[in-house]
Amino acid sequence: MSKLVTELHIIGENGNMFDTDMEYIIPLYQRAYAWEDKQLTQLIEDINDVAEDSNYYIGSLIVSKQFGRYEVVDGQQRLTSLYLLLNCLGIKTKPTLTFACREKSNYTLRNIEELLLENRSKIDMDRIEPGIQRGIRILSHELTKDHFDRESFMEKLAKIIVYRIEVPENTDLNRYYEIMNTRGEQLEQHDILKATLMSYLSDDSEKGLFAKIWDACSDMTGYVQMHFISKNNAVREAIFGSEWNSMPPNSWQKYKKAISGTTQETTGHKICDLIEKNFKVEDDEGYVDGDVRVRFESVIEFPYFLLHTLKVYVSLYGVTHEIATSKIVDELLDDKKLLDAFNRVVSCGITDTGRIADSKEDFARGFIICLLRTRYLFDKYIIKREYANDSADGEWSLKSLYVSGQQSKKKAYYGNSKFTRSGEWKRTNDWRTKTNIMMQSALRVSYTSPKVMHWITKLLIWLSEADCKNIKNDAITKFDKVAENIAIDAVRENFFQVCSNGVYAMGVNTPHIVFNYLDYLLWNDDRNGKKKKYSDFVFEFRNSVEHWYPQNPSEGTFEQWKDGVDQFGNLCIIQRNVNSKFSNMSPEAKKSTFKDMIVKGSIKLRIMSELTEKNGDKPASLYWKERAYKAHEEEMLGHLKKACNIE
Repeated sequence: MSKLVTELHIIGENGNMFDTDMEYIIPLYQRAYAWEDKQLTQLIEDINDVAEDSNYYIGSLIVSKQFGRYEVVDGQQRLTSLYLLLNCLGIKTKPTLTFACREKSNYTLRNIEELLLENRSKIDMDRIEPGIQRGIRILSHELTKDHFDRESFMEKLAKIIVYRIEVPENTDLNRYYEIMNTRGEQLEQHDILKATLMSYLSDDSEKGLFAKIWDACSDMTGYVQMHFISKNNAVREAIFGSEWNSMPPNSWQKYKKAISGTTQETTGHKICDLIEKNFKVEDDEGYVDGDVRVRFESVIEFPYFLLHTLKVYVSLYGVTHEIATSKIVDELLDDKKLLDAFNRVVSCGITDTGRIADSKEDFARGFIICLLRTRYLFDKYIIKREYANDSADGEWSLKSLYVSGQQSKKKAYYGNSKFTRSGEWKRTNDWRTKTNIMMQSALRVSYTSPKVMHWITKLLIWLSEADCKNIKNDAITKFDKVAENIAIDAVRENFFQVCSNGVYAMGVNTPHIVFNYLDYLLWNDDRNGKKKKYSDFVFEFRNSVEHWYPQNPSEGTFEQWKDGVDQFGNLCIIQRNVNSKFSNMSPEAKKSTFKDMIVKGSIKLRIMSELTEKNGDKPASLYWKERAYKAHEEEMLGHLKKACNIE
């Protein structure tokens, strides 16, 4: 790690991060302390989420050494909050944090203990800074809640790391601060990781090559090919072929030949570029169907993509932990542990050729190649959001980049990724593309947190294994089945194996993947049939499991259902922003009140609505509760059991 980057533990055996002879000063050009409930409670939650077996990165602190002290350029809100937190925990700190020309702020920091003890007679309340006082009050409240476990919290706090990063000498700090705050540009974990991996390379030209590939991959907008910019597209064609759509090579020497000898413009931005008034980031756009302009949006951000790629690398190279009983990578994809994840692989990883720590240079080369190849596969085979022209309404997309025109007039356009055997009709490919889109979007809306999108990792590993053999033969025609098997495994493990004795009554705890996979099966059966009732169906973020017959009927207007209300047949999944009254209405009232939502909603919900009809003298709600829900449940479970091979 660079000499300008220092790893700081919040607390440790030798004290805390403020036990130093070096003073931190918040310059006048920065705003006053302003963190409130949301940020401070999140800080507490982040610390409580720390695992016992790893350190946890909580942000960076950008400083400039000025006259024997650190002037805080960026990160002062977090730094001040940590100072307050330690004091609220009763941990003694040296008076090493001060605000330039803010006497009230400094007076408040020096009297935290008296404020906590409410010794108002010993302090001048007119000299207290309200923002800092509010922060103390919020933290104190959080730390004194009944469920707060101080011992556990302190153990986790000892795992927390902040990276202190010094800016180079002679930096215009006022201009730097303005850029960081107006443009949102700041040094993140992945920036530190980039510098760390580059430091493993001894040759400057190789470091430059590494940086160019990294910068291209780090821009998650559009397709990675478009981030390699050079005269006459020489670099792009050297890496991806004349059609810009070939798998990048698996040879470091080929990249050196392709990139090192040409003029390459990276997609990264220097501070001198950012300062320019006319600076803007160019949109990465292309065309489909003639004049329709499109742009694409990734389903994950770059730090998470790095974690997926690390798992791909571990799988491809058979990396294991030198301690046989320890995991080389965590199951959870936690962007706050990005540096820790890579450090564990480098420090503790072993392969058939030996310890990675003994060949860091080879690891840096191997990983950057893996990063580019994985990104190419990600762009081509993992769904994204596609936006046409200036529309704000996106749709799920699985497209590849192609090229039209000749030589310097070549332009990118986008068409469906190919899932057919050689010689099959385009119509067949469109059919398979649609199936892949539906299956992946079902997974995407089921797992909304990027920390648990393991389906992406599994698909990328399948695409990458054995030098990407599966995209070079007919196996790619079964890609939708690979994705479907991920859903099947989840439904088996989290639904069928949880529910016992034939009772499927998980209520609102029923996993979303169960509903979404069922909708996929219903959509697919309908598409293969004659009616085509659900051709308009798309997977959306329906994140609320609701009871069709309510748990608590509105104002006692109809009887409560106690013994079967949580059954799967009585459950549906809807968008969270649907009127809250939905939960207490009778089935027939929901059917008539929410027609527009139901007709565009889950297929299971549509079927439930259709089945909500009176039977003879029995009202629709009563008939639903007594008979209709059970028949519906048996039919829906039949689809799931057949697909999951459950007897």
